[in-house]
Amino acid sequence: MIYAKSDPVETLREHTDRVMDNYYKIKSTYGEKIQNIVGDENFWDMLEIACFYHDFGKIYTPFQNEIRKRLKMELLETDFKNDIPHGYLSPAFLNYKDICSKYGKDKYAILVQVIGFHHERDREIEDLNKFQKVLQQDLMKNIDKLNSEFGIKLNKISIKYISYINQLVRVKEGDRDYKKYVMLKGLLHRIDHSASAHANVEIEASSSIADKTMEYITRKKNSKLRSPQNFVLDNRDKNIVMIASTGMGKTESALIWIGGEKAFFTLPVRVSINAIYKRIFDEIEFKEVGLLHSTSFDFLYTEGYNDSFEKYEISRQLSYPLSLSTIDQLFTFPFKFKGYEKLYATLAYSKVVIDEIQAYSPKIAAVILKGLEMITRMGGRFMIMTATLPRIFKEYLKQHGIDFEFACFYSDIKRHRISIREARLDEEIGLIIEKAKENKVLVIVNTVKKAVELYSTIINAKLVKEGNIDVNLLHSLFIQRDRFEKESRIKNYDQNGIWITTQIVEASLDIDYDVLFTELSTLDSLFQRMGRCYRKREYILEEPNIYVYYNDSSGIGNVYDKEIFEISLMKIKEYDGCLLDEKQKVDMVDEIYSRETLRGTNYLKEFDDALKFLDAVFDYDLDKRDAQRQLRDIANVKVIPIEEYERNMDLIEDYLNEKDLSKKHEKLLEIKQLTMDVSFYRVKDYLVPTRINGIFIVGLKYDDKVGLYIGERISNVI
Repeated sequence: MIYAKSDPVETLREHTDRVMDNYYKIKSTYGEKIQNIVGDENFWDMLEIACFYHDFGKIYTPFQNEIRKRLKMELLETDFKNDIPHGYLSPAFLNYKDICSKYGKDKYAILVQVIGFHHERDREIEDLNKFQKVLQQDLMKNIDKLNSEFGIKLNKISIKYISYINQLVRVKEGDRDYKKYVMLKGLLHRIDHSASAHANVEIEASSSIADKTMEYITRKKNSKLRSPQNFVLDNRDKNIVMIASTGMGKTESALIWIGGEKAFFTLPVRVSINAIYKRIFDEIEFKEVGLLHSTSFDFLYTEGYNDSFEKYEISRQLSYPLSLSTIDQLFTFPFKFKGYEKLYATLAYSKVVIDEIQAYSPKIAAVILKGLEMITRMGGRFMIMTATLPRIFKEYLKQHGIDFEFACFYSDIKRHRISIREARLDEEIGLIIEKAKENKVLVIVNTVKKAVELYSTIINAKLVKEGNIDVNLLHSLFIQRDRFEKESRIKNYDQNGIWITTQIVEASLDIDYDVLFTELSTLDSLFQRMGRCYRKREYILEEPNIYVYYNDSSGIGNVYDKEIFEISLMKIKEYDGCLLDEKQKVDMVDEIYSRETLRGTNYLKEFDDALKFLDAVFDYDLDKRDAQRQLRDIANVKVIPIEEYERNMDLIEDYLNEKDLSKKHEKLLEIKQLTMDVSFYRVKDYLVPTRINGIFIVGLKYDDKVGLYIGERISNVI
């Protein structure tokens, strides 16, 4: 018996059968589209060969002994060590003459590399004499086992492929067969990984997401398609860049544009993705939708979705026809890390939706735009949709020859009259409190520190105590349990009172408040904040419902670019006292984020430097973790405040001692409800490791009203 895996135990024949089943599945589901991308009639024959032969190198006796050792079986006799990756051995079984005569010598080289590097290794073949001995003495000795296991007639080993198993001669962008190589290697990764996970490589939808969405609009909402939705319906086969005001149905437009094709829908914030997942699954009732971000399993499990682990695993395999994802899960491929072909090939035959691109840092926006350029070159399609769009993003696409349909859809409803205040925000506490007597008031500041200071001032104000006014605080430094509860309350808040928050509510929460008090940020951010006030209502009063404070704004220079802040201030002052319309907002952002206006700013430098880096990146120089780190602006750690840790010691001990894997998962999810993600640099002096992998105790004061008190050490154990 030839083993392929030890946990669970699986023979080489069993694993290969699963791989071949997935090969036929992906071919039957998306074969025609992939064929059109590659443009080679031999593509599917070559992929079939790669799938069939990719793990034959596992017959190597030392590899078999590694598995037998884990299974506590008698070891086989051998003079060799398990120091050669099985992928490097598998191409030895390819029929050199047959492949060269059918497809050409260059295609043989591609197949060798597709198979040889289907597990990315840093090892090079240093001792060619030893390598040839392994091929001729060990693999040849075991060839009859392969013939018996698979019912085939291999009779010799080829050593002609060895020169192609070399990092220096790998197929790279610009090589003649690069597109074919990416598709072959990327799909082999997909097929192999899903087979190892015992998952279907592609889930077919029972109906089109577009049809389900239009049915949802017309029947459940008793409405007609709006202008943006008719526009995307007419341009389904094209790339789209669309600006649309809040409340005009951007999400439904994207789902209609997707049609019945495979698609990935990205958003900047996980809580937004979770909300859209619930909407698609529960309201639109499209069930073949995946969720792909760092805490997606936690969400699926705590929300009570059936088969949450199975849904999570299928999502990880990119198998759903529609997947909702954060950027860091998908857009690592422009860094060309080892194994990037899996994502690149999948997105090449998919549609990709980028929602609210202006919410990303300039570095991440550059990566997204580079990725969209690469996807388009391969044959994929994209849709960018946003309420405001920096001009330099559109210019980049045009300069790189990317065709797209562009359209703007502005709401006729005027929702915001603004007042630009010279006073500092904390000097007008009385005005905030006065407004809160008869309104739902939202206060947004630029930093957690400022939010906490303002909250402490307001709750201790005499007018608040006398008027019994409800005051609440929301920012990123709450443990998951308390943050979820606060997010639910702020969304469903139905009384007069005050919520003090940071920019986490800008694009993540569907809320509608009566009055907004905010520190000035950059204009794109400011207009996102304004979208949380009078979200879909027309404002007709002469007094303002938006109060903007620019003196002593927090976070300028670190959270927000100082130069763009100053340009934003100069622009917004022109509209003091005005009732803004949606087109004015779009035009201001467009002008500020033009290359001319941005010249000399750190924002433009970071954007251009990121693009230069991506253009110069060396293929296979990074690994996937390096690439994901590039897409995360802050190095975060997962922490439990020490008070919560001590209060829940029984739960933690139960988790550590639990033997049942499913119960252990449940307990871990409970523990994660006590954690938060926080910048390592803010808490590095207060951390101690726990016995739970990846979670630290932070020795700082915490409560469910204020959150984590940065800098206030409360325990001498740290």
